[in-house]
Amino acid sequence: MFEDIIYPSLKRQEKRFIVTANPEIVMLARENKEYRTIIEKADYIIPDGAGIVVASKILKQPVEERIPGFEIMTEMIGHAEEQGLSCYFLGAHERVVDKFIDRIKTLHPNLLIAGHYHGFFDIADREIVDTIKKAKPDMIFVALGSPRQEQWISTYYHEFDKGFFMGVGGSFDVVAGKVKRAPEAWIKLNLEWLYRLLQQPFRWKRILKVFEFMFRIVIRRY
Repeated sequence: MFEDIIYPSLKRQEKRFIVTANPEIVMLARENKEYRTIIEKADYIIPDGAGIVVASKILKQPVEERIPGFEIMTEMIGHAEEQGLSCYFLGAHERVVDKFIDRIKTLHPNLLIAGHYHGFFDIADREIVDTIKKAKPDMIFVALGSPRQEQWISTYYHEFDKGFFMGVGGSFDVVAGKVKRAPEAWIKLNLEWLYRLLQQPFRWKRILKVFEFMFRIVIRRY
């Protein structure tokens, strides 16, 4: 995917919108027509979430594997450092994004950081958009959570001449150390969702959407 599609597009300075779809995003798109329209406009919709992979097999339209959005982000940041491309980071709490930037500078000392800004702003705020446009980043990672991050991208995407736009949810929190990512064994067993629930019990309502998603897939199949 990276070598065949994403990196060649970056080299050509093409503009692209990436969505990493998990069951929560699929259910939100089902319930919200406006949000569904936004998702359908994405250039790449990548399966993120064990539920998506399981559902694809039940529907006999199997995808090979899930590709976590966190891993896509970190891979692209590494590529940006190697190729001299710039990144802009938008979202999360102010203290979190500051720690995220410090950590990224440690991990990728040669990365060109076009700028960063926290996620506590109104989507209609023109100042932030204009600031990012002036920075002319090659990649824009938006950590505002769904649906807000996709709404922001969709609203201003047409104003940019170039850039890979990607919503990354809570990825800044993980890099910053605020939230721990699941151990590799949990990830291989497709239990990353359970690990996050144990860390963040307040997410239980969102997890219910995952079960509703699977229920609807099974009902549709049978």
